[in-house]
Amino acid sequence: MWLFLLFVSIPIVEIALFIQVGGWLGLWPTLAIVVLTAIMGTFLVRAQGLMAITNIRSNLQEFQDPTESLAHGAMILASGLLLLTPGFFTDAVGFALLLPPVRLALFRWLRSKVKVQSFVQTDYRREPRPADNGGVIDGEFSELDDDAPRPTHTPPSGWTRH
Repeated sequence: MWLFLLFVSIPIVEIALFIQVGGWLGLWPTLAIVVLTAIMGTFLVRAQGLMAITNIRSNLQEFQDPTESLAHGAMILASGLLLLTPGFFTDAVGFALLLPPVRLALFRWLRSKVKVQSFVQTDYRREPRPADNGGVIDGEFSELDDDAPRPTHTPPSGWTRH
């Protein structure tokens, strides 16, 4: 129900803001503001997104919990989507999400609502340890007669239709 209310109320707010700002500034300045905020937002999102990716990589290389960096990256992505959406309300929310203090406050609020049980990270670059089975590999086999005719076409498996 909350999603339905968002999908209905946000366009209504945007239309009302377009009418108000358009009546105050006129058509062309209003459209110019919308286009300029999209362009500015694209550059800001790109710069902050690259910093977020750098932070995520750094956390993973140092075996630190990347939750906060991932959350910041997701909020920067959401900010980019909001800034590319035409409208004043979505632009205001998008620019607010580009501010690190706003993202940090939102992250802390979300973290208080979500309980993470554990975080585990494995270093896949290391060589795998061999299994302690003395070099024995279990398996089944059957001997084939070399003179027996081999089928040229196997029957259908039942998963495909021929």
